[in-house]
Amino acid sequence: MSSNRSPRALIGNLAVGLALLLIAFLLLRPHLGESWWQAPPQAAQWWAALAALAVYALACFALWWYTRQRDDDSGDSNEPPVLVVWASQTGFAQQLAQRTAAQLRSAGHRTRLRAIDQVDAALLASSQKAVFIVSTTGEGDPPDHALAFLSQVMPQALSLPQLHYAVLALGDKTYEHYCAFGRQLDDWLRAHGAQALFDTVEVDNADADALRHWQQLLGQLGGEASDASDWSAPAYQDWRIRSREVLNPGSVGGKVFHLQLQPAAGALPAWQAGDIAEIGPRQSRAAVTQWLQQHGFDGATVLADGGLLADLLSRSHLPDSCDSRDANALAASLKPLPHREYSIASMPGEGSLQLLLRRQLRPDGTPGLASGWLCDYTQIGDRIDLRLRSNSNFHPPRSDAPLILIGNGTGIAGLRAHLRARIEAGAHRNWLLFGERSAAHDYHFGAELQQWQREGSIARLDTVFSRDHGQFHYVQDALAAHSDVLRQWLDDGATLLVCGSLQGMAPAVDKVILDTIGAEAHQALRIAGRYRRDVY
Repeated sequence: MSSNRSPRALIGNLAVGLALLLIAFLLLRPHLGESWWQAPPQAAQWWAALAALAVYALACFALWWYTRQRDDDSGDSNEPPVLVVWASQTGFAQQLAQRTAAQLRSAGHRTRLRAIDQVDAALLASSQKAVFIVSTTGEGDPPDHALAFLSQVMPQALSLPQLHYAVLALGDKTYEHYCAFGRQLDDWLRAHGAQALFDTVEVDNADADALRHWQQLLGQLGGEASDASDWSAPAYQDWRIRSREVLNPGSVGGKVFHLQLQPAAGALPAWQAGDIAEIGPRQSRAAVTQWLQQHGFDGATVLADGGLLADLLSRSHLPDSCDSRDANALAASLKPLPHREYSIASMPGEGSLQLLLRRQLRPDGTPGLASGWLCDYTQIGDRIDLRLRSNSNFHPPRSDAPLILIGNGTGIAGLRAHLRARIEAGAHRNWLLFGERSAAHDYHFGAELQQWQREGSIARLDTVFSRDHGQFHYVQDALAAHSDVLRQWLDDGATLLVCGSLQGMAPAVDKVILDTIGAEAHQALRIAGRYRRDVY
């Protein structure tokens, strides 16, 4: 645990302890054999009381031992633990750091939890992955215990090219310098060669949407989404699948599905390009039925809240075993399935909410949690739990400025929405760079993109297909080859939006941009909001 424990909690615990000792002393007098006490305990009772006290103390110690906060995880892995660092003024960032470490451990990562005042240059240099959960107090100030890090570590000339990091910045938008310390830390890490896993997630007053987004991103650190339950579950609305189509038949990659959805009732809600659909996945009907049969429950059982047991099981992790035969006790023990996030590929004016997703497969070959639900287990017209989430970091820039869109794979979904919004706004200076496997099978929305180019809505379209043995292998190679064009567009005020793979594409594109315009201009783009990413 950190040495930065709250003194009020320590003083309170000491006061309670002293009060208990005083009560024990006052109660001791009747047991000292004084004549007025008519029933002094016998020797056997003394020994029984001492034995009970010893058992109680042992049980308390065991409970503390198994529930204590572990700062470091043991293990035989040669890979260093993920460093989880917190800087907190009120304790909230510390709590989030503990939750973050727990989620990483549940996904199979070893972790090392530290307060920021316990972090030095040697620890950063020996770490390969680090996540920072830091708050900002007052008018842009760091927490008090972070001052040692600012004065002793940040002035050092460190080189951290091996460090891949992420920052969760807590703040309050009512203050002028919102999330200032988180932004300062992010800039400092980048300036010393560290590589951001994804853009800083900023949280305004413990905003649940932003925290769910952080939790979603955490699940991608190891390349697989975590099945940890949401810290705060979204309030879903009822939607229906209107159509579903496989876009890449014959591809060597996983199947990519194009889905169109509509609300079950009422008009289509409004959203902006860059916004996110939070999907509440469900277990397949076959999996729920099999579990009910194996454990002897009736899915039609009505629970205390009025819902059906089968419906609750479909929205929950199915436990391996069940000790209770009571349906309500079972319901209380179930853990809800986590949400999944998908970039919206359409605009409201098109009449439907469109998604583009690749069906993921588990190691045993079964479909993944959310992609299996959306692509395999549902039928047209089935209910889908869905919630729209505003993603202000990836909203459209000014329509009178040029726009550069870079992505790969299903990242074209968010980029297509931006192009559609630009077309509706009459903005035509758009440059799209898109990469996939093969033009014959994986050119998602290809006919539409080419049509937009012919109509002048896309000024420049560069596509790269890695399996076609063309001039370029990946989208970052094409960007590097057109560095002069990139520099010119940026000089003309263009905004850069990158959407796609967190592993490989996004850091490679970032390096090309850095090499093309230099570190100072790169940082200036980020500060001005002209370089933004939505990667997964």
